[in-house]
Amino acid sequence: MAPHLNNIRVLDLTNVLAGPFCAYQLALAGAEVIKVERPGEGDLARRLGADPELSDRRMGSSFLAQNAGKKSVTLDFKSDLGKKVFCNLVATADVVVENFRPGVMDRLGLGYEALKEIRPELIYCAISGFGQNGPASGNPAYDQIVQGLSGAMDVTGDENSGPLRSGFPVADTIGGLTAAFAITAALLRRAGAEPGTGEFIDVSMLESMMAAMGWVVSNHLIAGKPPGRIGNDNFTASPSGAFATAKGLLNIAANQQGQFDALCCTLDRPDLIMDQRFDDRSKRLANREALRAELEAALASRSAADWEQALNQAGVPAGRVLPLPEAFEQPQIKARGLVRTYENVDGVGRDVSVVGAGFKSSAGDPAVDTPPPVLGADTEEILRTLGYSAEDIAKMRANGVI
Repeated sequence: MAPHLNNIRVLDLTNVLAGPFCAYQLALAGAEVIKVERPGEGDLARRLGADPELSDRRMGSSFLAQNAGKKSVTLDFKSDLGKKVFCNLVATADVVVENFRPGVMDRLGLGYEALKEIRPELIYCAISGFGQNGPASGNPAYDQIVQGLSGAMDVTGDENSGPLRSGFPVADTIGGLTAAFAITAALLRRAGAEPGTGEFIDVSMLESMMAAMGWVVSNHLIAGKPPGRIGNDNFTASPSGAFATAKGLLNIAANQQGQFDALCCTLDRPDLIMDQRFDDRSKRLANREALRAELEAALASRSAADWEQALNQAGVPAGRVLPLPEAFEQPQIKARGLVRTYENVDGVGRDVSVVGAGFKSSAGDPAVDTPPPVLGADTEEILRTLGYSAEDIAKMRANGVI
């Protein structure tokens, strides 16, 4: 198990995806993550997903996807006692993560300025659509809104089909990863700082998304060339994109001259190497469509699966375009243990499989032992560690505080 964030306690106040995904990455790295949720309701993701029965149970598949390894505490922040309990919990924490609209926690009297008086070492991470300041900071934000405003949708698709949103909530995911990185960096800084040194982290999903667009952005900012929509082709090289075969699409990325030569020889078209239309990188880019026609004529003799094997053996980067169920069946994915299955999960009544982190470590692989929690499953246990008696807890429950 990953020991990287052992002895780090994270309070996860987040909903839906960006924040929960961030806190899940921290849990995978060894942190104790306590999800603080609204009594009776919990994270909105508990009611989201493709299985209506699970959503009715407050264990929606969207929630299950990024909350394994966490504990769940229910607490009403709007009550005075609820605020007091939360402050007592903050006194034991290293990190607070929230993704409310800017200003919500301050209005509750639980913003960073208030909480650092309780726990000066606290690292407080606020994730929002547009950041904590600026003219759009108060606007509501969802993944698709951010995808559109970032320019990502405008470079997705082709001239006829775009703009298109990504097939998964990429802005939420990148925002969550950015937050997890920022928190980890802050923990490292705090470890070498004077006692009582905390930090406020302001993560903007919009800025995170634009920062992740790399070469598309640099071509605009540095080269003065706005991006276009070129579908499945790679704008930096040719042949690099998705190609039709006898059965299925095949991604080929023959970006280097040696790879192009190997591709042509494997396809039994060595004549293309010396063809004056394709004999250097710039010509292949300029004559992309003509080259595609020549290659697809050769690829039509075999399936994408056959060509994938042959081309990889020849040193040419190639891979099929797979439906998601087939992607999980790949021997490589199974060999690496990306998927973790929890048996007969409470609140679900059957096995639950989730994906882990995208890395391994010689110090211990990222993983969590426990499945996603039922709403409030750990409330009493956590409150007892804070010194509350069984009578105190019963009164809180009766009054709707927990």
